[in-house]
Amino acid sequence: MKPRIGIVGIVVENLECAERVNSVLHEFAKLIVGRMGIPYRERHVSVISLIVDGTNDEISSLTGKLGRINGVTVKSMVTKAPEPDCAPAGQNALCTIPNQRTRTNS
Repeated sequence: MKPRIGIVGIVVENLECAERVNSVLHEFAKLIVGRMGIPYRERHVSVISLIVDGTNDEISSLTGKLGRINGVTVKSMVTKAPEPDCAPAGQNALCTIPNQRTRTNS
């Protein structure tokens, strides 16, 4: 399975669970590219957003462990699998888009 980039949104409604959430995040640290945590005091919750890079199985394992913690809500989104005719990032190649019409100057 190829790695994909994803976004994970976490809402911690029970702030006593924060230590367990951080423990799970530490366990999956190799997947986490970036993290932003915001204490939303008016609503008595904390909101955490993650940028992750891993296989579907790895990301699902992370979100599954977090989702099993009482008082924690988790949602995730991952990118589509890379198209076979696209060059890897950084190679300055264009990906072809199926059924793309090309405009010509006549």
